[in-house]
Amino acid sequence: MTKITKILIANRGEIAVRIMRTARKMGIHTVSIFAENDISSLHVKEADEARLLTGVELSETYLNIAKIVETALETGCDAIHPGYGFLAENPLFVEACDGAGIIFIGPKAEVMRVMGNKIKAREFVKKAGVPVTEGLTGNRATLLKAKSKIGFPVLLKAAAGGGGKGMQIVREEKELEQALEATSRQALAYFGDDTIYLEKYLDEPRHIEFQILGDNRDVIHLFERECSIQRRYQKIIEESPSPTLTPELRKKMGEAAVRIGKEIGYTNAGTIEFLVDRDLNFYFLEMNTRIQVEHPVTEMVTGTDLVEEQILVAEGKPLRIKQETLRQNGHAIECRIYAEDPENNFMPSPGKMTLYKEPVMDSIRIDKGITSDSEITSSYDPMICKLVSWGSDREDARKRMTVALQDYQIHGIRTNIAYLSQLLISKPFITNTISTKFCDEHTPEIVAAILNDRNRVPVHFPLIGYLLFSLGIRNERKTLTGNRAEIWNTTGFWREEMMVKIKSGETEHSVKILSSRYPEYTFRIGEELYFIRNVHSDKSELTFSLNGISYAVYVSMDSKDTGLVSFAGHIFEMQRLDFLPDTISPVRFESAGSHSNEVYSPMPGKVIKLFVKAGDKVGKGEVLLILEAMKMENSVVSPADGIVEQIHVAVNDRVDPGKVMVTLEKKED
Repeated sequence: MTKITKILIANRGEIAVRIMRTARKMGIHTVSIFAENDISSLHVKEADEARLLTGVELSETYLNIAKIVETALETGCDAIHPGYGFLAENPLFVEACDGAGIIFIGPKAEVMRVMGNKIKAREFVKKAGVPVTEGLTGNRATLLKAKSKIGFPVLLKAAAGGGGKGMQIVREEKELEQALEATSRQALAYFGDDTIYLEKYLDEPRHIEFQILGDNRDVIHLFERECSIQRRYQKIIEESPSPTLTPELRKKMGEAAVRIGKEIGYTNAGTIEFLVDRDLNFYFLEMNTRIQVEHPVTEMVTGTDLVEEQILVAEGKPLRIKQETLRQNGHAIECRIYAEDPENNFMPSPGKMTLYKEPVMDSIRIDKGITSDSEITSSYDPMICKLVSWGSDREDARKRMTVALQDYQIHGIRTNIAYLSQLLISKPFITNTISTKFCDEHTPEIVAAILNDRNRVPVHFPLIGYLLFSLGIRNERKTLTGNRAEIWNTTGFWREEMMVKIKSGETEHSVKILSSRYPEYTFRIGEELYFIRNVHSDKSELTFSLNGISYAVYVSMDSKDTGLVSFAGHIFEMQRLDFLPDTISPVRFESAGSHSNEVYSPMPGKVIKLFVKAGDKVGKGEVLLILEAMKMENSVVSPADGIVEQIHVAVNDRVDPGKVMVTLEKKED
């Protein structure tokens, strides 16, 4: 046995910080690595040491095996923890660690080669007597020739990877060729291998996985997690125990997971993923030979620190846990908070947060890799953090989660918080009538419910909160932003009654300030009088009472002097029209409509494919290029019928928001 004293964490973000937390508890020093755009990240600040990996591309930084191993040796590390993603399932990385005499906290390379590859893994588990769905593997040309063997619909995946990268359903033969190209491209970009796995797609399946843990002597499972709620084939809600499994099915699936682990001689933490159909038949899906994003729900219901167990196993120690002593205690739910816009097909939303406030509650856990000063970049996955609730049963955990989401305040970027809140109170989730297709089928109604709920909020609450906040910071903001042409400074301050116009959305509101003696105010909004008492401000939080009832809002200002107001689980944009803007943004944003002949980048990203060239005729809605941002591919389409006049970008170019990428010569009507 070897005592680990110093670990290099070959990852970033929340999982790096999570590993540091356990290492610190165990008295182990940590070294973090970071790319230049991560210099202010939490995983850099939290580590005992931090080392810069120079370069722009992932291949130069977080995927650079030689540089990472060299850094571990230079800093005197005796072990490397890969976290998840990046190099976590790369057997070449394991072999490089072995060759350098560094302990790799994970399974052996030969095990990873079998179980980390979808095709080899399926062949292996089939021999072990575990059911699998029909499937094929190969490159684009091979699969196009063999397309008739399975029949449609089919599911395409990157053979060497996970995380939903490149995964897509193909329901008709005519869609197959383009889908294979996209999956092949993403597989090569993220995993260095363009091999594709194609399998028969099950309608309305459940995604249920079992956490296993092995040493050189035994393999056990720590029960299951249900991960059926997914968007873009990536999980957004996970829970344990699964509300779907019967005790008999749980026992069978657990035994199958352990059998796979024992047959392969698995060591360390891993996950066996299954699909379960409507008749509760289960099929092996894949194995993840690493710690999972959703491991906290297992930790919450079993009381086990999985990272600690990983480190102890890597030291050569036997498992401290016995299968017969393990129990599931209560229920845990994890929500992944993403920087994305569910109202716009979950488009990534990188940028600078103007407000970040976490919920503070019992039985709530937050795994994060950011601070309130962090900027969410387009270079990495858009996940901000993981919010986990624990309750005595599923309903208790669900209710705690809905309250926690309501109290989670993030301004300045779009997030999926309201989407998750609405999903958790939807009848299908409460009654567990869900499948992996849930988000595809129900997102339009969830978005509509969010908008309806938001429209039901009486506008005077956020309006009052914003105006009180604005009055309180008026002089401070003038100092911060320079000379401002403010109407009150010239005409209004001497009057007994002052009128302020505030724009909320597309509506203008006239607010008459009848009295303003802190902490009491009287406003007239429209024809209604509002007597506001007990006003108190603490940074971005502002509380006040109205008709004897207390209310709280959270307010921040963005770079365009727009007020962002959180109230009742929604964010309202407001602007005082008596403030003239100091600057006019040089960046012009337009929706891709029929009145524009220039196609702009909607976000920072990287051009990875062009579909057109100068002189090509294009139709409205036709894909012009693909922009990669936050590890997602986004199709940029033509706003109108026309002819491509000029292309301003090339493949591998990085673009900023508002960059003109294509100019069209519009057809005459």
